[in-house]
Amino acid sequence: MNYGFIVSYDGSRYEGWQRQTRTRETIQGKLEETLEKITGEKAQVIGAGRTDAGVHALGQYANVHLKKKQDIHALQDAWNRALPDDISIHGLEEKEERFHSRFSAGEKHYRYRIRTGAEKNVFERRYIWQLGEELDSRAMKEGAALLKGTHDFTSFCGNKHFKKSAVRSLHDITISLSGGELTLDFRGDGFLQNMIRIMTGTLVEIGEGKKKPEDIPAILAAKDRSKAGFTAPPQGLCLVEVLYE
Repeated sequence: MNYGFIVSYDGSRYEGWQRQTRTRETIQGKLEETLEKITGEKAQVIGAGRTDAGVHALGQYANVHLKKKQDIHALQDAWNRALPDDISIHGLEEKEERFHSRFSAGEKHYRYRIRTGAEKNVFERRYIWQLGEELDSRAMKEGAALLKGTHDFTSFCGNKHFKKSAVRSLHDITISLSGGELTLDFRGDGFLQNMIRIMTGTLVEIGEGKKKPEDIPAILAAKDRSKAGFTAPPQGLCLVEVLYE
């Protein structure tokens, strides 16, 4: 049986989504470890997006194949009780056997939050980049418009050894400013490692006047990580939603 579900997590203390041999502190690892305790089955939990260390999720989507048919409500309740308080699942349902949370995804929506005002956001500090300086949001929007579309995003990939195609379709970037907080919403068919954080860092450099919006086409064409901006810190990033056809 193939089961799909939504995962929400505070990624502050985790080494990212993907299970690793050197640490048990990953989201995928915690989900698989607790699921095995409940069902007795060792199974791989597949996530739609492999979020980085320190990155959060409201609506990560995942699926898992289990040999035995489960009572959905009982499994969801037991799984949530077994999970740490900073990971939660909901919307557990049976899916078609061929459904794959990553390969079946049509669009992923990520949000990055930046404090630009002088007043510190104390209780949101784990979920926002406390930059504390004003940015030229108009220039950032001009730069964002040039990132939209289907491009080779090698310059915005944090993995130097990435061998597969870096072509991705960035459907939209919206930038809004309210109450001393700048919010960047990214929607696309998929994202490379650190891609959103590097795009955010590049747009912030445009907002600071260190780069110009019209630099974006040359950065894309270079296919060189060193030509793009810095990698923004992880805590401001959250996977909001994964959409399926």
